[in-house]
Amino acid sequence: MLRTIRRGIDRSLLLDSAYMFLFEPDQSGEVVSLDCETNGFNAFVDDVVSIAAIKIRDSRLLTSQAFQAVLRQDSAMDVSAIKVHRLREKDVAGGRTIYEVLPEFLRFIGSRPLVGYWVSFDVRMLNKYLLSMLNIHLPNRLIDVSKLYYERKYGSAPPGTPIDLRYASILADLGLQELPQHDAFSDALGAAEMYMILRDMRQRGARIPRRTEPASVSGFPAG
Repeated sequence: MLRTIRRGIDRSLLLDSAYMFLFEPDQSGEVVSLDCETNGFNAFVDDVVSIAAIKIRDSRLLTSQAFQAVLRQDSAMDVSAIKVHRLREKDVAGGRTIYEVLPEFLRFIGSRPLVGYWVSFDVRMLNKYLLSMLNIHLPNRLIDVSKLYYERKYGSAPPGTPIDLRYASILADLGLQELPQHDAFSDALGAAEMYMILRDMRQRGARIPRRTEPASVSGFPAG
């Protein structure tokens, strides 16, 4: 309901009708796996330094058609962020600005649902640019693979069951190869593979085995 209200408000506030396609029903049947790397971890003040997006059509990953961009920004790199994504200021100095990249990115994703690991963080980062450029939030439906994983493994867990939602832990539990983490393309690819496996498990009603240990919760956004 809240998403429907937000979409209606954003549609009425859209500054450029050329982007009305974002609000039209998706006819492709595809979803897009998304990941953003940032120069910090505060969605209000930090910036996106790279974006990757991969379309998923049925059981196929369209990696040859993936969207990738390295972005130049004015603010300095946070040292802790550099340690995570390993992009230095000189690595992004030759990139385009976010406002040069956004039109191409928006046409790539269209109105398709967006898949990702803690994808709401990536979308929050993008929304601040969209608000200044088009006066809207991304209206696409979001599918978080950590929530799909939680449902398949912990949905009926009794009290005291440990909960581990870390990116690497989900990869391992699903038998997926661990790619270089905190690289936008690798993280988008990993999330896409998780999505396809978890979607298939959901359709079959399959669940992921779990252990019973003292209660704990772990998991964090990849940024």
